[in-house]
Amino acid sequence: MKPRGRTLVIACGALAREIAALRRANPWAGIDVRCLPAELHNRPERIAPAVREELRAQRAHYEQVFVAYGDCGTGGQLDALLREEGIERLPGAHCYEFFATPAVFAALADAEPGTFYLTDFLLKNFERFVIRPLGLDRHPELRDEYFRNYRRLVYLAQVERPEMIERARRIAEDFGFRFEYRFTGYGQLGTHLEALARTPQSEPVAWQT
Repeated sequence: MKPRGRTLVIACGALAREIAALRRANPWAGIDVRCLPAELHNRPERIAPAVREELRAQRAHYEQVFVAYGDCGTGGQLDALLREEGIERLPGAHCYEFFATPAVFAALADAEPGTFYLTDFLLKNFERFVIRPLGLDRHPELRDEYFRNYRRLVYLAQVERPEMIERARRIAEDFGFRFEYRFTGYGQLGTHLEALARTPQSEPVAWQT
């Protein structure tokens, strides 16, 4: 039986901390969250199949489902799946866009197409998701080839912490990029979860990552 009024959010693991922070700051109930591995971003062709598998396992237990992903490099595969299932996702191509909001991100991209973006998650996990996957820990000489068309690094921050700003600035300097800082907060992630939280609830939220 479907829990009355409950919503499932299938989320990218890269958003786990942000979603948990939003939950702590808001009196939300009626929402359960299941986060898929953040490592899927290194193999975006696996995102849609992973979401499909989670839907098959969980959907019968919920009145509605929401997917907390952008397109995230799936080339439309995720959207095709969600159209079939009648499910909505976060707007935009990626987390940079829904954190910054589409209008702000479009302005940033137009001002400098050669921009490398960081979020809090990517900054904290820079070695794990950038340095090691690209082999720069073993072959640092490849850096100039990989990033030869980049001119700027923009740090889109979800929380304001001076030490994180300084860490992002050092990365920009190491790579020879101009540095720009933008505090976005939780952007459209917070907006959409707030809308979902208005669903009637009957029991506490279960947060799973």
